[in-house]
Amino acid sequence: MDKTTEFKDKYERAKKDRQKYLDAILRANDEKKIVVGGPGTGKTYLFKEILKGKSNTLTLTFVNSLVEDLSLELYGLSEVRTLHSYARSELKRQTNKDIKIFPKLSDVIKEDANILLAKKVNFDEIFHNRDDESKYIKFYKNRKNYYGNFYGYSDIIFALVKYFETDRDKIPYYEQVIVDEFQDFNKLEVSLIELLSEKSPILLVGDDDQALYDFKHASTDYIRQKYNAQKSDYTPFNLPYCSRSTRVIVNAVNDIINSAVEKGHLRDRINKKFEYFKSKKRDKVSKQNPNIIYTQLYDRQIPWFIEKEIKSIANKMRDMFSVLIISPTRTKVRSIIKNLDSKGIKNIKDDDKHPYQQPTLLEGLKILLNHKNSNLGWRIVSEVLMPKEKFEDLLKKTYKEGVNSISEIMSDNYTEYTGEVGKLLTVLKKVKKNKQVEKHALNKLLEKIELNPYEKTKDLLRKSIMPYSSRPINPGLKKIPIKATTIQGSKGLSADYVFITHLEDRYFIQNQEKISDRDIYNFIVPLTRAKKGVFLISSNKRNGKKPTFLKWIKKDRINISNSD
Repeated sequence: MDKTTEFKDKYERAKKDRQKYLDAILRANDEKKIVVGGPGTGKTYLFKEILKGKSNTLTLTFVNSLVEDLSLELYGLSEVRTLHSYARSELKRQTNKDIKIFPKLSDVIKEDANILLAKKVNFDEIFHNRDDESKYIKFYKNRKNYYGNFYGYSDIIFALVKYFETDRDKIPYYEQVIVDEFQDFNKLEVSLIELLSEKSPILLVGDDDQALYDFKHASTDYIRQKYNAQKSDYTPFNLPYCSRSTRVIVNAVNDIINSAVEKGHLRDRINKKFEYFKSKKRDKVSKQNPNIIYTQLYDRQIPWFIEKEIKSIANKMRDMFSVLIISPTRTKVRSIIKNLDSKGIKNIKDDDKHPYQQPTLLEGLKILLNHKNSNLGWRIVSEVLMPKEKFEDLLKKTYKEGVNSISEIMSDNYTEYTGEVGKLLTVLKKVKKNKQVEKHALNKLLEKIELNPYEKTKDLLRKSIMPYSSRPINPGLKKIPIKATTIQGSKGLSADYVFITHLEDRYFIQNQEKISDRDIYNFIVPLTRAKKGVFLISSNKRNGKKPTFLKWIKKDRINISNSD
């Protein structure tokens, strides 16, 4: 047998082996199926095949980047929604009411409880864990009603679940429901899926090696319990072949998992295969990228190294490629973006959504722009503009029975702030309608919302007067799509080349005394974002200590780069 025929046969066998796993899922008539498969194992293709010929279908996830990608991939086949978006639309359809969402509502009411009850109450935890009998739910609902019946991300799902549980005849029917990233679901979200499964066929898909969202009280227990055929009414399946990443990346992931298991970690992990998919195209890319690159640098050298390697890739490929930079903290992400920008690399998208922040003045003003007497809008702007003591005094006035709206309370007692808010809203209205705005008034607004136009204008001016000869970046590199994000923000993303920065243990291992399963997932997820190559970067050049997780990968898979 000649080499060409041998390779052809090898690739045909690989295709047939992969198809066997897909066919097993597609041919099964079970109403409830659960599929466990790692990144790049053909889940989107499976979705398309499952949905063929069906018109009334629903696909659910909670990662916005996945919603965007799946919406395009499944266009015309399925409605793709985040869980809170689905809950909002379904409640609106069923109750015929205007359903409004303010994502940070639970944070607002949490602060209310801190001031009004002198209690630190985690309302998201109450909803996520289905603590339905909690005495604090009544407080939450009362404040929610006072704020104009806005919902937050967690209580909107809670409201839909309670609505369906009260009247199961209201649960809609779908020809097929697909649930993606099931490993990151919490008890509340699982409750919603179980309710939908009473009327519709369900396909759950996920991978317990990719669990990152324990901050929203998610647990891998749910995917593991449902995958256990002896304890579950779901039929389990596996998708083992990864056609996204190169051979060395797939092998490195298996090294990490094997090392973790040997050391007593991942004890309840689903035992499954994760294998490199052999194809002519992937083999060629794997040959071009035979190793994972590792380097130790000083922190200030990291942007320089990334720029250098991007230039080197461009020189070798002479074609378009994508880049993803993953750092363990928001501060590191912003620093790298700023430094690369100063080097002339401008096409960088900050892809970290970081939704969990305190409400801003601008968010409150935007609510008031559409609803001038909104209690929620006035509550948010008051907290930002008022001294702490005055704001707490105002909030306590809103907690009395038969209380008036916040705008009325402020008109009676805090006129200096109502006047200030009125001026800011006047400017915003003019901006919205593209009308002329007085410079002084606009500057006052920008100052209040902490937007500094001076720095942006100065930077623009600096670039415009910079001599052409001193501009450091090759014009060909300006169009390379680059995203920078945190580990959690990288979920659902992929790129040809991935740079994982600040790999040292102090960032990747939360408790130096004991490595957790979550620490391991925090390394596996960024690693599996890469299609072609991975660069691992430590910022501990001074002490030269290698990261723990690097030692878990076989040495022959690592190419140590000398940064000097």
